[in-house]
Amino acid sequence: MSNPQRTELPVLNGTGKPGRPRRPDQPAAPCCPPLNERPLTADEAEPAAKMFKALGDPIRLRLFSAVASHEGGEACVCDISDVGVSQPTVSHHLKKLKDAGLLSSERRGTWVYYRVEPGVLAAMGRLLTTAAR
Repeated sequence: MSNPQRTELPVLNGTGKPGRPRRPDQPAAPCCPPLNERPLTADEAEPAAKMFKALGDPIRLRLFSAVASHEGGEACVCDISDVGVSQPTVSHHLKKLKDAGLLSSERRGTWVYYRVEPGVLAAMGRLLTTAAR
């Protein structure tokens, strides 16, 4: 289901360090501490910003949410395309989400099926979780 052209989700990697890819057998880990734990370093802020940028467009956020909440954790593009923009625009936004490493896809016949990359939602949650003080 993964595309070799896809980049690793900036917030997720096996080592907790930007630029080090996560092996498929490794659990996802956030690149940074919870946002209220301490100020982010430049190396931590850059990859986190890329993830937030990918989700910063309302259409992309709706598409990501549609895939994440779809029954079975996987959605056919034919089931999530009704977001008020043309099909080529939907494809453009899905590509942006894939390039950010948030989604993966698989072609099955005529249709493309999308799923949230494993561990993405949990790692995003850890980044946004309040740190114990």
